[in-house]
Amino acid sequence: VTAFAKENSTLGASHYPQWLKVEKRLRERLAQLINASCATDIALAKNTSEALSIIAYGLAWRAGDEIIISNEEFPSNRIVWESLRDQGVITRIVTLDPAHPEQSIVDALTPATRLVSLSSVQYASGRRMDLEALGTCLQARQIFFCVDAIQSLGALPFDVQTNHADFVVADGHKWMLGPEGIALLYVKPAVRDRLRLRQFGWHMVKHRGDYDRPDWDVADDATRFECGSPNMLGIHALEASLSLLQEIGIDQISIQVLDHTHYLRHQLATLPGIELLSPGTPTQLSGITSFRSHSVAPALLHAQLMARQVICACRGGGVRFSPHFYSSRATLDRALEHVRDILAKT
Repeated sequence: VTAFAKENSTLGASHYPQWLKVEKRLRERLAQLINASCATDIALAKNTSEALSIIAYGLAWRAGDEIIISNEEFPSNRIVWESLRDQGVITRIVTLDPAHPEQSIVDALTPATRLVSLSSVQYASGRRMDLEALGTCLQARQIFFCVDAIQSLGALPFDVQTNHADFVVADGHKWMLGPEGIALLYVKPAVRDRLRLRQFGWHMVKHRGDYDRPDWDVADDATRFECGSPNMLGIHALEASLSLLQEIGIDQISIQVLDHTHYLRHQLATLPGIELLSPGTPTQLSGITSFRSHSVAPALLHAQLMARQVICACRGGGVRFSPHFYSSRATLDRALEHVRDILAKT
């Protein structure tokens, strides 16, 4: 990021062709990360919300169409769908059965269901969804499947071929270790033409760079969803972080992330008055461990931990820990010791 900013401020766009090579590598890395068939299926959005909006306002809806989401979704995966109510579209929020969360979604499907939008990992509880089972069911019923993968990409394996997602969205600033302002938007090629474009500009045309051409057509590939100039600084940053993740390997990273989760769960369970909020079923584990204290309010516990430089979040009625693969056991132990000390002083 520093090198790019220095180059940009001193040399301007002198090396723009090289920047385009970095952009191309980023699309290739993102395609590899989700196992997309081609890098040209990857669009670069500003954030998850923008990517979801491109989908929501690109599809053709009929009054009475249903969208199903879960009761555990982050607001970005709820508000955009609820905003379609003026078109007569109904957003149904399904309460997940902790033991069988995927079946909760399947049982809620009706002939009016047009799309299901779920997070691969729920942001507060850390519940990991069985996307393959859901995707297979939805594909058989010809229901669109949209996946918000922000809490799994970069930490856990993800395969768009086996989970049959029609759309995948994810900001780069979580587990992918990138900056804010750059996000993944994947649209399955077979449904690409079913998204009506709502944003237009010089970048999303087939003959990009032919500025004197009087006519235009939209690009055949996913760049049709990118109306204007890309976030080149964000592209350089995310490409660099993904190069690190892919050098190590997502499978190896996943092993380390889940090892942290097992360790945190075991240690937190030994503390008096601590209740684990994240599911303990092995297939539902992710990199998120959420818990609450019976003696210290979540907001207060979170504030005291942050004051001690324990970076965490207050989500879903508890405190969320989410260490990445590079966190050491000593780091986890220090965080746990701060929890123990705060509890002892209350």
